[in-house]
Amino acid sequence: MTSALALAASVRAGDVSAVSVAERCLAALEQDRHVAVTRLLGTRALDEAGRVDAAIAAGADPGPLAGVPYGVKDLFDVAGLPTTAGSGLYADAAPAAADAEAIVRLRAAGAVLVATLNMDEFAYGFATINAHHGTTRNPHDPERLAGGSSGGSAAAVAAGLLPFSLGSDTNGSIRVPASLTGIYGLKATHGAGPMGGVFPFAGSFDDIGPFATSIADLRCVWEVLTGSTGTPHRAEPRIARLGGRFRENADPDQLAAIDAIAPDAPLLELPDIARARSAAFLITAYEGGTLHREALARDAMAFDPAVRDRLIAGALLPNELYEAAQQFRADFIEQLLDLIGDYDVLLAPATPCVAPPIADPRIVIDGELRPARAELGIHTQPISFTGLPSLAVPLLRPGKLPLGLQLIGHPWHETTLFDFAERLEAAGLTGVTAPLGVLAGELS
Repeated sequence: MTSALALAASVRAGDVSAVSVAERCLAALEQDRHVAVTRLLGTRALDEAGRVDAAIAAGADPGPLAGVPYGVKDLFDVAGLPTTAGSGLYADAAPAAADAEAIVRLRAAGAVLVATLNMDEFAYGFATINAHHGTTRNPHDPERLAGGSSGGSAAAVAAGLLPFSLGSDTNGSIRVPASLTGIYGLKATHGAGPMGGVFPFAGSFDDIGPFATSIADLRCVWEVLTGSTGTPHRAEPRIARLGGRFRENADPDQLAAIDAIAPDAPLLELPDIARARSAAFLITAYEGGTLHREALARDAMAFDPAVRDRLIAGALLPNELYEAAQQFRADFIEQLLDLIGDYDVLLAPATPCVAPPIADPRIVIDGELRPARAELGIHTQPISFTGLPSLAVPLLRPGKLPLGLQLIGHPWHETTLFDFAERLEAAGLTGVTAPLGVLAGELS
């Protein structure tokens, strides 16, 4: 698959122009059959690419992502366009006056914004079933979900249409689609990424992060976004496996991979994990419902029905219940940090299963069929609740549907996760497998 870093090196060396890369990328995105794209930004993309080529012609270095095209989840501000957050409700809203801060930083590094990408309306879901734009399809099987809510961002990268993209993760919205489409995705330490100009869902948990097909690309994009190379760490990380609920709803291949990676690592059972997920649901619902209360009062029928009912329910929650959930969260995090203090990386499944079919979007949880839109985050939501960084890594499964693991670390120690993921990639335990037919979307 196309490497962002290799493509940038070719552009800087003059082997290929940024404009020609952008043109090929836009042409491929126009043929997108995965319902991943919501808007193509052709004029803007060619202008940005032209500036990269002009800088190179003048002998300047345009940055580590020179000429690399990318897309953003449709909740990032893009100057001159309404920020819709995947909703028809804001299709005619006033255009954003400026780009989101993440886009500003990527442009300064030479990256070229080419598209906005599909999502669950207001990021409320794990499926990218969007009433306005349609359901994003999984590049590995177009009859299956890509996951969500950043499904368009994941599908575009997995299909080879983009070298990297940006999504957001509140309860698993990067890690779930990364797992189901077989690529890398990062939810960093809560608050680590630049959130300026990003349409909120639930501020207690919202984070942005990149998708990519290699750890090297992911690391580079993250360093551009944060301006940091990370916190120093031990050369030999100490590993633990998460047990309890994290092993009760998981694919056997995930558990086998976790046990093969760290066969002697202890099994840790997080306390009150079911309560933690319930509290995360409650906080998310309350903050989302509060955010949209006025719009719901004006025109509730303009919302996606599957989103509207949950937002209304959240808007009706009493403050006392929300405050109790936040207090439980603080206590839970304190217990958790004490429990994991001796370990650098925690291993857990990213999703409980492979991508479910679009025709019947349900998955088996505790022996019962339940809606995928709510339950695909069973393993990611408790981690978001803690604010810990979590990196989704794809298992190597040629000929099978993708599955991913979570590498979970301590706050501000994303570098530890990147380094460990590189070791797994080099050992052939994890890595991206291109879907059949993906080469049609390649950029080089």
